[in-house]
Amino acid sequence: MEVLKLGAGPLSVQDVYDVAVRARQVELSAQAVQKIKKAHDFLLSKIKTGETYYGVNTGFGLLSNVRIPSNDIEALQYNLLRSHSCGMGPSLKDSYARAMLLLRASNLALGHSGVSLGLVEQILRVLNHGIIPLIPEQGSVGASGDLAPLSHLALVLIGEGRARFNGREMTGAEALKAAGLEPIRLGPKEGLALINGTQFMTALGTLNLLEAERLCDVADAVGAMSVEAMRGTTVAFEPEIHAVRPHPGQIRVASNLRNILRGDHEKSEISQSHAGCDRVQDPYSLRCMPQVHGASRDTLAFVRQVLEREINSVTDNPLVFPEENKILSGGNFHGQMVAIAMDTLAIAVAELASISEQRIEKLVNPALSGLPAFLTSGGGLHSGFMIVQVAAASIVSENKTLCHPASVDSIPTSADKEDHVSMGAWAARKAASVVTNAKRVLSLELMAACQGIDFLRPLKSSPGVEKIHQQVRRKVKRLEGDRAFFEDYEALMEVIESEELRATLAGVFS
Repeated sequence: MEVLKLGAGPLSVQDVYDVAVRARQVELSAQAVQKIKKAHDFLLSKIKTGETYYGVNTGFGLLSNVRIPSNDIEALQYNLLRSHSCGMGPSLKDSYARAMLLLRASNLALGHSGVSLGLVEQILRVLNHGIIPLIPEQGSVGASGDLAPLSHLALVLIGEGRARFNGREMTGAEALKAAGLEPIRLGPKEGLALINGTQFMTALGTLNLLEAERLCDVADAVGAMSVEAMRGTTVAFEPEIHAVRPHPGQIRVASNLRNILRGDHEKSEISQSHAGCDRVQDPYSLRCMPQVHGASRDTLAFVRQVLEREINSVTDNPLVFPEENKILSGGNFHGQMVAIAMDTLAIAVAELASISEQRIEKLVNPALSGLPAFLTSGGGLHSGFMIVQVAAASIVSENKTLCHPASVDSIPTSADKEDHVSMGAWAARKAASVVTNAKRVLSLELMAACQGIDFLRPLKSSPGVEKIHQQVRRKVKRLEGDRAFFEDYEALMEVIESEELRATLAGVFS
């Protein structure tokens, strides 16, 4: 994979994924090097004038009125990182930590932070060598930056804190040594520059946005399989209906459903078998998939816009503008934009799970599906898929609680100096949980829909549905009698996450 050059062009959400998940290497472009050096030289020249600059030669927050002597400026930055490293809870998974490293380096490489070139290069050395800072997931209110988690990240750069390297947990100093690296010494403002920003919430948000976008395709495909299993009509997906309510997501979902259910050449035998039935309208969970799934898609498009801007923004404070001969203190570290986007991401993805659970309920309900009760031919002795629907309902209920917005909350901090905060870190963590939960519910629907289709054999479905059905059956056998479902569920999660399914959907929906 080609090396990513920071500063050569805008960073994309796919770039973040490639670095965080696929370990793509990163280096600075010549443009970025020039900008960093220019801003750093400008900051040093301003410090020499003896003027007061927040966070450079002052305390922080309420203590910003305390002037720091020049011989304590370096100690100020170290004290900041140590005192702010008070995160709690489990450590973030590796991909989140790697995304944070990338976004922190990218932010500083835009040339408005005044840090040294060596500091940005140190972040990239840690990233490229595979050192993972251990970053607790709790402790940020999402304003004045994701201070606590970013402090834990920054400690590793100076040989402190905790890290994971080659699968082993160790001190930051041990990790640097094992990778053949040295700790870096911090200069003026560099501690503050490392922790002022939204990189925690933005890292989690970016990776979960990509997962959520992929789940939209999965939801369309799994929903289509439920339509086949319940011998539903495809009339509700006709293009004329959606042309007169032209929401982009709705139109795309309807198109996806038509493509997967009808195919290009072979027609669905299941669909043909009930062509003359008297069913006029299906339940909303089938009929309104374009409207519901489409709303989720359009909401995620908004989230993508926010994150694409955020990953290319400067969220440090104060900011240096060499061309304008200014150092300005503002509030770009405030995470409200990302916080609201994360709350809406959670809501959008929760709806994919909510409507999926209702399709599972219809599949196991013989009065609505026309299939054996609970999708078992031995009802009574066997419970079949009874508790599969119960499990899905429990997860959907959990999602409803997680969708209570974090961004409407604020608790004043720092002796009321920081009197409005975004709670964006919690919004991002909640959104990540909702994405995982939605994936679980969709895996349960996939299992139930395949079982329903099996009851309609020897009739075949459309080519696209049959291809997915075959992928499932290679992992999970048809349910003939009761068995423990947890291994099936784990296997289906692998199917949903697989590159094979991704390629199948790309071909079917194109």
